[in-house]
Amino acid sequence: MLEVLQSFLNPQGFVAHGHCYLWQPELVWLHVISDGAIALAYFSIPVTLVYFVSKSKDIPFNWIFWLFGAFIIACGAGHIMDIWTIWHPTYWVAGAIKACTALISVITALELIPLVPKVLALPSPAQLEAANQELERTVSQLQQAQLQLIQTEKMSGLGQLVAGVAHEINNPVNFIHGNLIHTTEYTHELLRLLQTYQEAYPQPTANVQSAIASSDLEFLNEDLPKMLSSMKVGTDRIRQLVQSLRTFAQLDETQKRPVNIHEGIDSTLMLLQSHLKSKSDRPGIQVVKAYGDLPLVECYGGQLNQVFMNLLSNAIDALVAETKFSQTVKPFLPTIRIQTRQETGWLLIEIADNGTGIPEPVRHHIFDPFFTTKAVGKGTGLGLSISHQIVVEKHGGHLHCASTAGQGTTFQIKIPVQSLEYGVSPAVFA
Repeated sequence: MLEVLQSFLNPQGFVAHGHCYLWQPELVWLHVISDGAIALAYFSIPVTLVYFVSKSKDIPFNWIFWLFGAFIIACGAGHIMDIWTIWHPTYWVAGAIKACTALISVITALELIPLVPKVLALPSPAQLEAANQELERTVSQLQQAQLQLIQTEKMSGLGQLVAGVAHEINNPVNFIHGNLIHTTEYTHELLRLLQTYQEAYPQPTANVQSAIASSDLEFLNEDLPKMLSSMKVGTDRIRQLVQSLRTFAQLDETQKRPVNIHEGIDSTLMLLQSHLKSKSDRPGIQVVKAYGDLPLVECYGGQLNQVFMNLLSNAIDALVAETKFSQTVKPFLPTIRIQTRQETGWLLIEIADNGTGIPEPVRHHIFDPFFTTKAVGKGTGLGLSISHQIVVEKHGGHLHCASTAGQGTTFQIKIPVQSLEYGVSPAVFA
């Protein structure tokens, strides 16, 4: 074995390659520098490939990079031998290195041929970008569907809770309210009877006069009817609130039903009454109604009430912020205007405020899920997004926002109408 190796490394009378160059220094060094630079470049390429493959664990067909690396190293070794054989004619070694290079190149070529169709089958960057965009749209749709499902379930539970509370409040209040009517009648009868007795017996006994003086009968005659009247006003107010709760709480509807839109708006305003009243740091918010003549409309009334609540709450928040700022500069009367009207096949509801308005860059994103300009903890960014879904997807309508800086914001709800009075299908006018 040692003899074979020695004969393999023995020049065996061969002439060094430098003799072919006639040992001209310029020509010799030209080949040395060129082969050295090529070999250095060849050896650096596999290092880069190894680093790339080690960092990209999920790259497909990574074994082909190892074959390319071996092939390039063999090519670099061949150029090193070209430098060596200029002075040392060990051509058997050079031939063996070329044979190894040939073997590796043939294996690489044979492996590369069936690999080409597989590589061509991989998606292109444009296809990957399109698939990524489609995936983003799908994820966005799933998020909105999940959001709508959660919100629907939450509002359904809230509707059941509010309806239950309203029912429990309504029973005793109706009992009190109904008995107040009879109590008022009985009180008036007793007071008339007492007055008749006083007229018949103007000089009562000493004991009766003492009792009249101690009970302050004159004050009782004057105050008792007022007290009963104020109690009736209070029960009327509670009954209105209960009715508003019951109207607003119809949030778990699965089918459209005839709805009076004005009752829904009024019930929402009733629930927001405490926010509309004047406070120590701001005046009250004036509500101006311009109701048109609307028929009963087939729709999801409870969900539209939710839209009214979101739009009116946002208008109140904007006016409160504007009022606190403007009161230090000039007098400001915060106002919300609600207008309804019917056009051919459509019902229009406009809710406008005279606040500062919405900047144009913000206005383009107000219906995006989770978008909000409020401070952390003050808003979820879901109200307008859900309102848009209710109007557009549930009712096939439009929800449009128009805003002018310094003049306020107007939200217009436009839903197709199927009037119960005229039996008109909105599809005719679409």
